[in-house]
Amino acid sequence: MADALRISYSPCPNDTFVFHAWAHGLLPGAPPVEVDFADIDITNGLAERGEGDILKVSYAVLPWVLDEYALLPCGGALGRGCGPLVLTRDAAGPASLAGKTVAVPGERSTAYLLFRLWTAEHVPGGVGEVRVLPFHEIMPAVRDGLVDAGLVIHEARFTYQRYGLHRLADLGEFWEGTTGHPIPLGAIIAKRSLGAERLAAITDAITASVRHAWADPAASRAYVLEHAQEMDPEVADAHIGLYVNEFTADLGEAGYAAIRELLTRAADEGLVPAVSGI
Repeated sequence: MADALRISYSPCPNDTFVFHAWAHGLLPGAPPVEVDFADIDITNGLAERGEGDILKVSYAVLPWVLDEYALLPCGGALGRGCGPLVLTRDAAGPASLAGKTVAVPGERSTAYLLFRLWTAEHVPGGVGEVRVLPFHEIMPAVRDGLVDAGLVIHEARFTYQRYGLHRLADLGEFWEGTTGHPIPLGAIIAKRSLGAERLAAITDAITASVRHAWADPAASRAYVLEHAQEMDPEVADAHIGLYVNEFTADLGEAGYAAIRELLTRAADEGLVPAVSGI
């Protein structure tokens, strides 16, 4: 496709639901796009290397990429009651993780950043080995005893009991209880070199795509389920209902305040470089 922008986002239901209309040319006047599907750990790496025009990334990676990419005010995942979970095979308290092996979906993921903030307060001495796995491999690894615990995201909130696992901690509850802010999870960023006019057109297209999805949810159904990795349709619907909300259409001041709080706390703990201007 000539002059198309390259956009990379995950095959998860919230992303396919949000971007369906734009990806399928249903928005008159919107710039054309070509879609690449990639898990968040991959898109974080693309951003750090400056590859790709528009990317869905972790908020945790922003301190390393904001010189080259602009944070857009729409299209991402930020909300309440949607935080990552820490799962184990056996019911136990946080102290049981001391020195243990934990699988995480990425070392620059927001989930892992929240995990590090939580362990600093709740796991004396810290955990042992941290092993990065694709998110869909984490629950089987915990179930099969390959790791002692797993940090999970996305639809795992709805499916972990099928694996016989226990919820040791809800990092969303930790974050909201500590700060009062919603949880910043996934951000949409675009190359600053595209220029102000194209960045504005991208923002308008994403906002229009979100509103199109809400106005006609059935239109994206086949696209969502095609890429949902054999996910049960009811789980896909619950996933969308949880992660696509008012912050997806517009971060607003509450959204930006939550992002600033996360990155400021992380910088104070020496986990990320300090960031200004958000």
